[in-house]
Amino acid sequence: MNKLISKTIKMRFVEESDAEFILKLRLDERYNQFLSSVNTDVQAQKDWIQKYKVDEANKKQFYFIIERLDGTPCGTVRVYDLKPDSFCWGSWILNEDKTRFSAIESAFLVYQFGFDELGYKKCHFDVRKGNEKVISFHTKMGAVQTGENELDYYFEITQQAVLAAREKLIEKLQ
Repeated sequence: MNKLISKTIKMRFVEESDAEFILKLRLDERYNQFLSSVNTDVQAQKDWIQKYKVDEANKKQFYFIIERLDGTPCGTVRVYDLKPDSFCWGSWILNEDKTRFSAIESAFLVYQFGFDELGYKKCHFDVRKGNEKVISFHTKMGAVQTGENELDYYFEITQQAVLAAREKLIEKLQ
């Protein structure tokens, strides 16, 4: 895998030692309003990571810790639901230790991974209704709504749309 490094952040695969950090993020009411619930037990999180590492080895899903360049963890993101023509990403959380542009940088790193590393040309994902900041972020990037259910809006974005967004924002990324 190519290194996933941007101007102020980097991403690396989750390790079992990240369990407490992940649990703290997912249980924090400032960040979990639009996330599925999680078991509060650290050992359960470690067990989940152990099972996940099998999926990672089999290239079924990928879970990342987002870190500032100084190594301070500031978030998570996951690539999963790999289909023949598209990948999905989610479990995207950034905490108060994030950098100013870590949201845009981490999104572009996810797309770099999905498009360049995994070879996809498009991406699908869902966003909980009411999560207006994230919906706005994705639509500004060029994502198109493809459907909805009671809880979520469904989106799709192409590699071409991401490249166009990157061109517009390149100065912030360098």
